[in-house]
Amino acid sequence: MLEKTMRINYLYDFYQTLLTEKQQSYMSLYYLDDYSLGEIAEEYKVSRQAVYDNIKRTEAMLEEYEAKLLLFQKFQERNEWISKVKKMVDEGSLSHETFKTVISELEKLD
Repeated sequence: MLEKTMRINYLYDFYQTLLTEKQQSYMSLYYLDDYSLGEIAEEYKVSRQAVYDNIKRTEAMLEEYEAKLLLFQKFQERNEWISKVKKMVDEGSLSHETFKTVISELEKLD
């Protein structure tokens, strides 16, 4: 569950501007502020089911955006390469050829 929450939070960070204000508000309250469905429903004077449905639809939309744009995937890959380079620098094993390979791989991500 924690992994799903972290993924949704990242996807929300990347794609929130593509959501409606209501979607942004529900997602922010639910995932960032840790409101319950009931608390959100009470605040917006709608049913708990309406909030649940909106959040589930929005999660699906975020996954669709990621499937098409791959911003989160590229972010993760970029971070992996950066970690590898830092490790190689710390170990003193970063050769000129390896550095060129890393640069090439990072360029592919954009």
